[in-house]
Amino acid sequence: MRRSLKLVVLAAAAALPAACAPNPIIARDPVPAPSPDIAYRCSSTPALLNGYWADCERVQREREVVVRTKG
Repeated sequence: MRRSLKLVVLAAAAALPAACAPNPIIARDPVPAPSPDIAYRCSSTPALLNGYWADCERVQREREVVVRTKG
């Protein structure tokens, strides 16, 4: 019992410096974000056993219109 506890403590002490790396690895998405003019229109249909089939198509986003009036 005491020997196994000592092995666990030694393994944890060996792993501690590896957990505090000076240059952590940061995952980045290689695909850039889409432009604000692009949108996706998706539809889904039910399948067997509570599953769904999804179908998305890329569409141009409609321009926002601001109506200003003098009052």
